[in-house]
Amino acid sequence: MEMKLEVVPLPVTDVDRAKAFYVDRVGFVADHDHRVSDTVRFVQLTPPGSACSIVLGEGIVEMAPGTQRGLMAVVPDAGAARDHLVSRGVRASEVDEQEWGRFVYFADPDGNTWALQELPRRV
Repeated sequence: MEMKLEVVPLPVTDVDRAKAFYVDRVGFVADHDHRVSDTVRFVQLTPPGSACSIVLGEGIVEMAPGTQRGLMAVVPDAGAARDHLVSRGVRASEVDEQEWGRFVYFADPDGNTWALQELPRRV
C-alpha cells in the first residue's frame, strides 16, 4: 500500500499574517485560500519543489498556535537558504554543521519551528 504525506497542519493565531510570512518572506507558493463557511477558511501553502504542503486557516487545526515543532525541509545549500531567508527579513540561525548535514533553523511569527537540512555529500 502506497502512502504519501502531502499536507501538514500548522497552528497560527493570524491566518493573513502567517500567509504573508510564508509566501512573501520564506517563498512558499500560495496554492489555495478558500473560505468554506463563516467558521472555516482553508489556506494551503507549498515550499517550492515540495510534494508536501502546509495548511493553516480557521476551523482547520486543533493544536495551539506555535506548537508545531521541528518541521524539516531539505535544501540543496543551507548557506544559500539562510541568505535567502535573512535577505527577506526572516530571523534564521547561523548554519549548523553536523556530520549528518548542514542545518538552518527559523520560526514563524507564532513560534512554529523549522529546520532546513542540506544533506551530506555522498561519496
